[in-house]
Amino acid sequence: MPSFLPIQVPVLSVPLSRVQLFFGDRTVRREKMEKSQRLKMVAVGLLCWAWVVPCNGAESPQYSVVHSESDFEIRLYRDSTWMSARVLDLSFQRATLYGFHRLFQFTEGANLNFSRLPLTVPVVTSVVPGAGPLHSSAYYVRLYLTSKFEDSPPVPLPELDLEPYTWDSHCVAVRKFSGFATDDTVLKEAEKLATSLSKTPWANSTSDSDYAYSIAQYDSPLRFIGRVNEVWVDVNAPELAGCISSKIASS
Repeated sequence: MPSFLPIQVPVLSVPLSRVQLFFGDRTVRREKMEKSQRLKMVAVGLLCWAWVVPCNGAESPQYSVVHSESDFEIRLYRDSTWMSARVLDLSFQRATLYGFHRLFQFTEGANLNFSRLPLTVPVVTSVVPGAGPLHSSAYYVRLYLTSKFEDSPPVPLPELDLEPYTWDSHCVAVRKFSGFATDDTVLKEAEKLATSLSKTPWANSTSDSDYAYSIAQYDSPLRFIGRVNEVWVDVNAPELAGCISSKIASS
């Protein structure tokens, strides 16, 4: 795998008043500059993800399958530590790329220890309930920290606006789906998982967490065939050993 230095996206320093750049007779307002800068960050995030997210051999959070159905399974995940990026955006795709870009810089040494951390899978985007087009008001993009760093993760540089996130051992209902996780597909897949659960003893067992559901992505955007994605929903299943989940506070 090629080695990458942390990618620095320049942040424009502009006054609050109207900023004018002249290209012939055209005037560009500050709002357009901010939009262009945000799109540039998303593009850089996509390039990072495309080239450095490993598909095989990467460490993942540990779990055991405690129940399996034809279209979903229930997994018991052990305690784990993640790094979390909160993103305010209406688009799941943009939020995931923007959040991953910040997390990637952290793993490449943008932390107080100047430590480089191995990339892990999956990249998980949790949807905070709200009134947006995807029933969301915000997203948390998270990257699992390997066992070496889980007890004492490096402190991210303040400008990245990242926080560690502790995931207590609990059960998750998981539905796999292929293709690309897009704004159009993630809500549909989450609804399919909800429909499947409604026909089981766990119909009313989804836990009272601070997010509605999560999307786990395992592949680089450059992979077009055999892609693996998952919808995750926390569940309380007392009849399954270890599956009484505690409420997880968003970081």
